[in-house]
Amino acid sequence: MNFDSPAHTPDLHGRFDVRRILLQSASMVSVLGSPGLHAQVRYHEIGIPWNKKAESGPDAKVDGWYYNLGITGIRVILLADAPKHLLVKHIFKGSPAAGKVRVGDVIVGVAGRRFETPHRNGFGPGRFGAHGPILDFANALEACQARSGKGILRLSVQRGKKHKNLVLRIGKRFGAYGGRYPVDCKKSDLVLNQLLEYLVKQQGSDGSWGIPTHNTFAPLALLASGKKKYLAAVEKNVRMHARTTSAKDRSWLINWRYMSAAIVMSEYYLATHKKWVLKELQQVYAFLASSQYTDLSQLDPKSKVTHPDNQPKDAMDSHGGWGHNPGYEGYGPISMITGQGALAFALMSRCGIKVDRKRHEEAYAFLARSTNSKGYVWYEDLAHGPGFWDDMGRTGVAGIANFMSPYADPIYKKRALLHAKIIGIHPESFPDTHGSPIMGMGYEALAAFIDPGIYRRLMDANKWWFTLAQCRDGSFYYQPNRNSTGYGADSRISASAVTAFIFLIPKASLHMTGRPLHK
Repeated sequence: MNFDSPAHTPDLHGRFDVRRILLQSASMVSVLGSPGLHAQVRYHEIGIPWNKKAESGPDAKVDGWYYNLGITGIRVILLADAPKHLLVKHIFKGSPAAGKVRVGDVIVGVAGRRFETPHRNGFGPGRFGAHGPILDFANALEACQARSGKGILRLSVQRGKKHKNLVLRIGKRFGAYGGRYPVDCKKSDLVLNQLLEYLVKQQGSDGSWGIPTHNTFAPLALLASGKKKYLAAVEKNVRMHARTTSAKDRSWLINWRYMSAAIVMSEYYLATHKKWVLKELQQVYAFLASSQYTDLSQLDPKSKVTHPDNQPKDAMDSHGGWGHNPGYEGYGPISMITGQGALAFALMSRCGIKVDRKRHEEAYAFLARSTNSKGYVWYEDLAHGPGFWDDMGRTGVAGIANFMSPYADPIYKKRALLHAKIIGIHPESFPDTHGSPIMGMGYEALAAFIDPGIYRRLMDANKWWFTLAQCRDGSFYYQPNRNSTGYGADSRISASAVTAFIFLIPKASLHMTGRPLHK
């Protein structure tokens, strides 16, 4: 089973079979403050997430899923009984930490200061974001590379019974992120160039980067760069999408793949106007129209046995949405993929595909039912109370889908701005979205850019993540998350693709990021 897929979220699906329990449980978390969740990630006595391993790639030699401490070459875990410390679990050869820091060292301070704030957060309001040693380390790493810094990072470590003060020579090649990063920022430009080159090297011979998340943000990032040298890689991916899609398809967990195809192929056509793409897009549209849930007759009879408590309550329950598979399968349509469906229809409409407006508006109606009065989007079409907020990936995709609506009714732009505003108010959940944090990050940043000021707040609040996810080989690393999912087959491609995509959003070179439509 591939848990790198956004469709696989065993943390929820394994525990809860009843859709309404999800809503009730989340409400209790909000009220009770998530007892037992006391770290940047959920770690458990059985070793999750630290005992997970990458199956391939540069992290296959690392014996667990640990926090990456930026370009230092250090990987650490958080400690439940020592929340102001970081336990070193891996050191990369040739890195600034090699030969100085040892596996088993406990980092107790940085830049001449001991860590004073315990890591206290996990999943939920009041617990999102980086607090304590993780944030302190990121800030020190940035500071030492800044113009006023010396490229030297001083660590305080406990090695057995001895205290050691270590000096790591980080250098100032990258510098620190500027105040408007990724705009007018030398470090962002250097990072972005490395990421784009890394992505090209990671593309498979068939044009694919792997799962739908990769095959959405990797080609979009390369296309958004505006550099002709990457167009061949983008076209190779688009042809992969074309080759593996058709008007009828009975594959499993399929809607994610078709959403990726629709979005990427649409942006590629709008950039190149290659006519052969239209025929392929028409087939993708035909499939998505057929896989959208709009009638009780689409209910899979098997779901009455496998998910007896998740049956639709009436004709409007989940109406207009998409789930992991066509129609109403299992527990039914969900907001994350329905938002992608609404966005896909909006983009295909711009390409000249005749989109059924009724179906499109039914998808928007699903998202509206999912949205509370503050703009937060819940897991399904059942809104939370006005004070509730949580991870924002679903809110992000609903925001950009509404913003891209081809219809003149002002309600769509109004909804889009509402979604963006709640993201700006609570930017701390950015790298911790349910199911697929990487996918959530990409769509959340897109929605935030509806208002550039909100995008600015989102980036400023999460600079720590971009600082610590950076690796010395030009890639970015998929940090542990609250769901403890997404690590295994890939530890670098997904984070590298979405970071490149996010850094390119202000360039406004895609239609989703503001490029005007020229007929």
